[in-house]
Amino acid sequence: MAGLNKNKALSLDERRFIEQGIGSGSSKAAIASVLGRDKSTIGKEIKLHRTLKYKCRLRRECGAYKSCNWGRECPDDCPDFVQFTCGRRDRSPGACNGCENYARCRFSKYYYSAAKADMEYRELLVNSRTGANLTEEEAKRMAAIIKPALQKGHSPYRILQDHPELNISEKTLYNYIDEKVFSVVGIANIDLRRKVSRKIPRKLAHNYRKRQERSYLRGRSYADYKAYIENFPNASVVEMDTVYNDVSHGPFMQTFKFLNYYLMVAVYHDTKTAQDMLDGVSLLNQVLGDALFKELFEVLLTDRGDEFTLARAMETGADGSQRCHVFYCDPMQSGQKGSLEVNHEELRYICPHRDNLRDLGLVNQTALNFAISNIASSAHPAIGGKSPIEYTRFMKPELWEKLQAFGIQEIPRDDIDLTKHCLERFKKNPGEGSQA
Repeated sequence: MAGLNKNKALSLDERRFIEQGIGSGSSKAAIASVLGRDKSTIGKEIKLHRTLKYKCRLRRECGAYKSCNWGRECPDDCPDFVQFTCGRRDRSPGACNGCENYARCRFSKYYYSAAKADMEYRELLVNSRTGANLTEEEAKRMAAIIKPALQKGHSPYRILQDHPELNISEKTLYNYIDEKVFSVVGIANIDLRRKVSRKIPRKLAHNYRKRQERSYLRGRSYADYKAYIENFPNASVVEMDTVYNDVSHGPFMQTFKFLNYYLMVAVYHDTKTAQDMLDGVSLLNQVLGDALFKELFEVLLTDRGDEFTLARAMETGADGSQRCHVFYCDPMQSGQKGSLEVNHEELRYICPHRDNLRDLGLVNQTALNFAISNIASSAHPAIGGKSPIEYTRFMKPELWEKLQAFGIQEIPRDDIDLTKHCLERFKKNPGEGSQA
């Protein structure tokens, strides 16, 4: 295969050869030599598309674990800790395919699949070539600069020299004009005098959708989630989502369901950005403490909403260590986190779809905690008529203590209210919701 064009993307056949090379223990340099590629190309391909197939059950990957007296309780400052490294996994070829020690190795294992790698590349390629990479408003702002200059006879090169804030290349500007990206804002014909602010027809609006970055999904799909659970059937899973009525003005409820304890909690937000959702995860990390958070949030399963795109940041603690594993449901498959959706039905009894939630009394975290407390105090058929709070208090008392400090309280059975009057009651007597 030597002599191939080094500037072309890897083909499926080349990726299959890479998979075979890894399986036979060939180095990246040897694989690159046969394919006529640079060694760095092979290294990047493997690192980008390899999948975690088995996660080390040790708290840290310690090479001295056989002689260690701490076991899985190894402290952060353990003087005997030796970072485990694998020449095959961490250096060359960079994955565990075909490793003779695969079955008995206790450390994290990565697998490279040519078919999966090629599928991820094709998906990224399609996304990157769909439409112009700008929004409707960005197109209007650019047109407001470009049109007057074109009417004065300035060339695209001159325009870009005079207006570096456009931040595009000359070729890109020519392509945008040639492909009629600006046609509906007055630049399809430079002699046509039309207002830049003209409303874009609906049938052309799709040309101005911002290109979506999907790299955060790699290794975090629902198929990856199922593979992880297959390897770690006892993993602690938390499902996450958002609930709201008015997408423009909120409020927004970031919900979390501890599957092992049938218990839902929620974090209040005034806006619904990716940073808000990251802050919500970090808040619960702060409430629970690092050790309990890592234990309970081993897996965080959510949907593909734009507010949940900061996967890497959600997975990383303040000290830079991994605190959880984030996975995403398939598109339009909310049933894949169906347990949380059932709780949302209960939440909707208190927060009806058509009501103004702020007017009802949902104005802060304390009010939301009161609503959640009513739901969590209700009998649940799956746990013998016990409430999630009763079950959690018995099964995981340290979790219940942390949630009490956060503001969740047990509501007497006779006082539980699962209607919107619950929030109205809190609005009249805010002190009731602050009782711990």
